[in-house]
Order: sequence, then structure tokens, then C-alpha cells
Amino acid sequence: MQLGFTSAILPNLSFEDLFAFAAQIGYECVEVMCWPPGKATRRYAGVTHIDVTSLDSSKTQIEDVVDRTGIAISALGYYPNALSANAEESAMAVEHIRKVISASAQLGLDRMNTFIGRDHTKSVDDNWPRFLETWRPIIRHAEECGVRIGIENCPMLFTADEWPGGKNLAASPAIWERMFNDIPSDHFGLNFDPSHLIFQQMDVDEAIRRFASKIFHVHAKDVRVDRHRLNDVGILAFPNLYHSPKLPGLGEVNWGSFFSSLHNAKYTGPVCVEVEDRAYEADAVSTKAALQQSHDFLRQYVTDRRNL
Repeated sequence: MQLGFTSAILPNLSFEDLFAFAAQIGYECVEVMCWPPGKATRRYAGVTHIDVTSLDSSKTQIEDVVDRTGIAISALGYYPNALSANAEESAMAVEHIRKVISASAQLGLDRMNTFIGRDHTKSVDDNWPRFLETWRPIIRHAEECGVRIGIENCPMLFTADEWPGGKNLAASPAIWERMFNDIPSDHFGLNFDPSHLIFQQMDVDEAIRRFASKIFHVHAKDVRVDRHRLNDVGILAFPNLYHSPKLPGLGEVNWGSFFSSLHNAKYTGPVCVEVEDRAYEADAVSTKAALQQSHDFLRQYVTDRRNL
């Protein structure tokens, strides 16, 4: 496995400074955010460390930075709602997902990470025909490009504007199984984040066992469930009322068991820290400290083999 982090937490660093910082700490890779240039629509969105719409002019520079720093790109990341009820939003998301897939191939990468999306006002069954119509062509494009798509298992169901269904279908093992059965492809899998299963009261190790062959990329994020708040509001409340993302080691993920399960699944890919811990968001110094602390904690599970 290779230890890395997602670039969304450092939006103001240039691509070169981002990779220099990763090398300084001792990371091996970075998941690089590739949102269309413009205003962010939510926290951690709208970050553009590689602009795939102008890749021809920047490809050489990107490759030079990777070579000089020794830091790999684990995947290109873009997490919109391709099934949004807003037709314009959906069309723009689908178009840019395809561009990020193409850019991955152009850079010699075999991974791209995203969300499935969802019309949050409709049931899973009512979303399904549109899911198939939208994603079958995207997966064919990925196959043609030799790029594997990792779907993050975040439900995107945290606040009132995402209620009641959330804005990402791929929230549970039952739905993953249905997705992969209906669109069978070696290029369609998961960007696996254990924290999203924990707050939904699901077994992380069992999910890894069941979907071992479909785990293409991993996010390392922890989560704290506030039992006092949960006892007060119940699991049917907005999840942000009783749960909070934390740095690895500061929440309820059993990291020893997690990495043991990844080893049993023969997973050998990237494990990228995703910082969404509000306790480390005061300024750039705090976010950098979060990445240092996460690196130091996770190194007990992921050996840096570069100097062995």
C-alpha cells in the first residue's frame, strides 16, 4: 500500500507546492482534485489542482513535478452529482467526469474517483433507470481509456438540503452489489471510506471481505459518533447532528482491524488521508498539522518501502 492524502484540504497551494509538501512530510502519493475552475458549491468542493480542460499545456509540468518530488498521483478526483434533479447540473457533471477520465489516461493513470450521484427526492428504485442510462456510457468510456472508476461510498446525506435520500446512491453494500451486477465491469469499483459505514452502524471488515476485488482506492478518514446527541435525536435525524469526521486515530474506526482486512483482501493500492476534521480548519498551519499527524499515525500500518 502507498500512503497519501487528498488535495482538497490545501486548495491554495499550487500543484508544485502541494507535491513538495507531500514529499516533505513523507507521503508517497496524492489524490489530485480536478473540479472545473470556478466557485465551490460545498465544503471541500471546487478545488482544482489539475485543470483537465487545459491539460495539453500543463501535462509536461505535471509530469516534471511528479518526477522531481517522487510523489505519485494516486488518482484524479472529482465528486459532483451526476444524477442531480437539476438537468444542467447533471449534464455538466457527466461531461466533466468524462474529461477527468480522459485526462487520467493522458497522464498514464489508471484511477479516477467520483460519486454516482442521486436525485435525493426519489427512492433508490426510482433513481435506478437514470443511473443505468447515465453510467453505462461513462463506464464504457473508462474501459476504452483503461481507467478504473472508484466510487466513494459517502451517502452525501448530512443536512436538510440533502434530505431525505442523500445525493450519492452508493451508500451501502446492498446498493454496491446491485450497481456492479447491473453494470458488470472490471473498471467499475469503489473508493472505500470506512468512516461512512461506521456512522451508519455497518461492519467495515465484512464490507471489505465482500467487495475485495472492487476496492480500487481507499480514503483514510475517521468518525466520531456522539452517543449523547444520538440518544437525544436518534438515527433518523440529520447525521451532522450526531456525527463528525475526525483525523485517523481520533474516532471509532478500528485501524488495526481495517488494515488487517485490507491485507486479507490483497489490496496493494493507495490509502489517502481525507481531512474533514473541523478542529484542524483554523488556517493553513492547522491543516498541514492535520496531514502530519495523520501521516505519523498511519505509518504504523503502512510501511514506506521506497528506502528499503
